[in-house]
Amino acid sequence: MGSGEVGAGGSVEPGAVRVWAVAGMPEVRGGDDIAQLIAATRPGLLDGDILLVTSKIVSKAEGRVVAAADRETAIDAETIRVVARRGTLRIVENRHGLVMAAAGVDASNTAAGTVLLLPEDPDASARLIRDGVRDALGVDVGVVVTDTFGRPWRNGLTDVAIGAAGVRVLEDLRGGTDTYGNPLNVTVVAVADELAAAGDLVKGKAEGLPVAVVRGLSHLVGGEGGGRDLVRPAADDMFRLGTSEAVREAVTQRRTVREFTDEPVDPAAVRRAVAAAVTAPAPHHTTPWRFVLVESEAARGALLDAMREAWVADLRADGKSEESIAKRVRRGDVLRNAPCLVVPCMVMDGSHTYGDARRDAAEREMFVVATGAGVQNFLVALAGERLGSAWVSSTMFCRDVVREVLRLPEGWEPMGAVAVGHAAAAPKERAVRDAEAYVSVR
Repeated sequence: MGSGEVGAGGSVEPGAVRVWAVAGMPEVRGGDDIAQLIAATRPGLLDGDILLVTSKIVSKAEGRVVAAADRETAIDAETIRVVARRGTLRIVENRHGLVMAAAGVDASNTAAGTVLLLPEDPDASARLIRDGVRDALGVDVGVVVTDTFGRPWRNGLTDVAIGAAGVRVLEDLRGGTDTYGNPLNVTVVAVADELAAAGDLVKGKAEGLPVAVVRGLSHLVGGEGGGRDLVRPAADDMFRLGTSEAVREAVTQRRTVREFTDEPVDPAAVRRAVAAAVTAPAPHHTTPWRFVLVESEAARGALLDAMREAWVADLRADGKSEESIAKRVRRGDVLRNAPCLVVPCMVMDGSHTYGDARRDAAEREMFVVATGAGVQNFLVALAGERLGSAWVSSTMFCRDVVREVLRLPEGWEPMGAVAVGHAAAAPKERAVRDAEAYVSVR
């Protein structure tokens, strides 16, 4: 496939596909009509052809050009979340849902001192070009708006579809069989991305050929959907928190969840979270963490009933009214309603005894801090497993009761309880906290 030369014009044999670049496209400026510019090249389009249009010329026509001095600001404005960062390079999720370098803000193929943003709505841009070509040339074509991506775990760049109109972007083969008769259970082909990559072979990156044509795949034309259909939903993204940098994302995503669905919790996921918890720092090379997984309904019911009795007794001793007591006790129902309950405990095995109150108190505080670090690791790891959690301090107020019901060793000190489950609703947005408000510099 030579750039600008591959199979230009004419029909194709059955089973064959031709791809060629459209020659004669002028430099695109703000306000230009992409469809009219394509039509003016006399591209010889036929019904069923597919146009592959580089997003850069769409961005230029739509005025998505900003001063280069604003590049970092532009990236910030286009970013929903930072997925990974290395030096000045940022891989982010942008407002289109695309995960890419610098949110798609590009300094290539644009005048010095400016950068390009991606089209505001690539699917709408594709529809506009498709309609314009139909009006100008009387042909029914599909349109794919493309951009260049790097890919995790693969070297090199390729073009992918970020917008589409009149093209089947996904070909669902599930329910069919392969040539050996084996069922196809998960095969959904991203045909729009395959088209984009084919077009990139003939357009090139520096030849000034921003539009290509694919002929011979008319069965894909007329389909519904757009580039948005290629973006994997967050709930289905197994690698959403897959980089070391994304640990920070897991920390910021962790929320206290108080309402859970009935969906069971995978015990293996909880154990993986425990494995992360016990990597926390600890004094004297000790292991001060123990995590009691209250998995049986009988054990959980016995524990929570006993804790409620102890709590009510304490509240009555404080002189609280029965109405106030009932209200406060209801707040503890988060532990009762969660599918899974975990009681983290601290053990002081390996601690030092100094013989004076000051140093002995500091020794205990070291173990408390280490246990807290383990609990935080546990909560963050649960968030990485897409599980909600709520740490509740109640077991710390009735440790003897907890030890007795759960038959724990005397030296195990319950340090709260963690309700675990699948969140019944998306957590509320957390108010942004300015880190500088918590920093003191000397």
